[in-house]
Amino acid sequence: MISFRGFGKRYGSNAAVESLTLEVRRGEAVALLGPNGSGKTTCLKAVAGLIRPTAGEVTLGDPPRSASLPEARRILSYLPQRVSFPDTLTGREVVEFYRSLRGVGEGRTAEVLRFASLTGAGDRAVGTYSGGMVQRLGLAVAMLPDAPVLLLDEPTAALDPDGLCAFYGLVERRGAEGKTVLFTSHQLGDAEHLADRFAVLVEGRLVALLSERELADRLADRGVMRLRFDSRPADLLDKVRALAPRATWAADEMIVPGPAAGRPAVLDAVRQAGALVRGLTAQEGRLDELYRELVAESR
Repeated sequence: MISFRGFGKRYGSNAAVESLTLEVRRGEAVALLGPNGSGKTTCLKAVAGLIRPTAGEVTLGDPPRSASLPEARRILSYLPQRVSFPDTLTGREVVEFYRSLRGVGEGRTAEVLRFASLTGAGDRAVGTYSGGMVQRLGLAVAMLPDAPVLLLDEPTAALDPDGLCAFYGLVERRGAEGKTVLFTSHQLGDAEHLADRFAVLVEGRLVALLSERELADRLADRGVMRLRFDSRPADLLDKVRALAPRATWAADEMIVPGPAAGRPAVLDAVRQAGALVRGLTAQEGRLDELYRELVAESR
């Protein structure tokens, strides 16, 4: 549904994105991750037809059309990173304005206000809304058309708990309906919970593209088990390293990196060596740690 082929965008001598090739399939949710200035918003704006590529192309739909064409933009809905609406309009009036622009049926206004938990505030002026309510109003506007493609730029940045619930429901429902979602986020927990694949951008370059399974494997490899003993048999570390080569001592603990699936065998080897375990903790690999490693490796 969304295709970047050698996409590049420059602003003078500054390269915002360099030669990005990425396919986002129908019914898939893909998270664009990366530090500030890595090109995430530029990619979404290119899909939305708001900017034109300096190199390569960005296409939408099936058959594919250039993202800059009006017929391509009709199949998407876009929530920018920062939303603002006239303070003097009510939430309902804002939604009605965009509903008429998108040619959506009248009953949709009440549906999206309810979705965004704004039914009770729909007739209040936007100027009285909190930041989280304004962001939820943006989600309501993005939900108006039943578009096959949904673009969300940092959608959870200012969301309150009600907004987070609405956002999770939005992405999960769109996936179940076979719709395509491309979103950016600095909230790695949101990305891990919602995305089917994870594209990591650093300084405008794609440095990693991971599926859910690949991500799970990478995180499993970064898990750690810590063991404390009453005493240390002399050959204990050698026996554990036969199963977990990266095992090491750190003060009074044995650190055993590796996936959870290998831990029972390590514990069996410890018992057979006659060591008495008096403390055990385990920590699974975390997306934020893997993300920082990928960013550091690419620089």
